[in-house]
Amino acid sequence: MKKVLQMTACAFTFRNSEGYMREVAKFSECFVCGDENSCGLKARFYVQEDGSVTTEYRVEERFVGYAEVLHGGILASLLDEVMIKAVLKDGILAVTAAMEVKFKRPIYVDQIIKLSGRVKECKGRVYKTEGIARVNGEIAGTASGTYVQARGELADTLARSLK
Repeated sequence: MKKVLQMTACAFTFRNSEGYMREVAKFSECFVCGDENSCGLKARFYVQEDGSVTTEYRVEERFVGYAEVLHGGILASLLDEVMIKAVLKDGILAVTAAMEVKFKRPIYVDQIIKLSGRVKECKGRVYKTEGIARVNGEIAGTASGTYVQARGELADTLARSLK
């Protein structure tokens, strides 16, 4: 069981058996990270000491495109999420404006994908990011993304769903 010690920006600091960790806040109905989305991946995202955000995901058979091969859209979703969490961890509510994904190799059922994302550049409300997906230490996919800080009604909607 984890004990939440404090919330900083949009990351919760807690202590578990491995020590102190910062988990990035989530949106309850999100397909990738939402706890309340019964069809989703339920991935959890953590802030690392270097400021990057990481997650691990074991490929489930229900998300294949071809027999035993992860659907590319699922990998794209995971990469999108790890990159936007790199923005969200600092309290910035943003939305995806553009994303480019490069698929390097197939990923199979039961393999564990280790993903990392980081902000490369920020100009005003626009954040440029990069994401990497690795399986067994080898790069399986990469992505670059552009995220725009939400304002007005959209920002209010995003803030209400944050937990």
